[in-house]
Amino acid sequence: MFNLIKKDVFIQKTQIGFLVPLIMIFAIFIKDIHPSFIFLMAAVFIPLNAYIFDHQSKTNILLNSLPYTRKEIVAARYIGAIVYMILSIILAGVILYVLQFDYTMRDMAIAAGLFCLIAAFAFPLFYFLKAEYIFIAAFIGFIASTIMLPPVFRFLAEHLTTITDFITSLSTSTLYLSGAAIAISLYLISWVVSQFIYQRKVF
Repeated sequence: MFNLIKKDVFIQKTQIGFLVPLIMIFAIFIKDIHPSFIFLMAAVFIPLNAYIFDHQSKTNILLNSLPYTRKEIVAARYIGAIVYMILSIILAGVILYVLQFDYTMRDMAIAAGLFCLIAAFAFPLFYFLKAEYIFIAAFIGFIASTIMLPPVFRFLAEHLTTITDFITSLSTSTLYLSGAAIAISLYLISWVVSQFIYQRKVF
């Protein structure tokens, strides 16, 4: 399984070379950007490129001809995504530190949590839909969320005051721990769903 995780670096040597200057551009020229966004961008870079490459080169056909089970292939994708997310966030942290771009460990933690949430919803779609359909679904989802979320939040704020009061009464550490638990739980559920889809996928 280690070789399955390692392959994403070998097949992306050129693309990974763009990650460092990309982080530097954001840090130097866009001072108003939130550090969490830079960490999140770095975190999704390798896993997203790995999926695009696998889809374009039909790597899954090759992988299924090798002595790996489908469960191992999916596990390598999810474990590898976490490994590369951590390494990418550390790399971004070093670059931002050298460039004297202010950030905190909280910004790193927020980016890691957001990565788990995004991956939890995106990875099953990667196995279920074709790439062109995923981008269409993402675009529709973005438009729908832009239209629907503001009134939903206003409704919750006006009519569910008990819940909002409870949330605001929680300490910052409790909120972060709760958010981390939710993100990790969704990531693990997504792993199970992806295994279910991939086991039944025909190549």
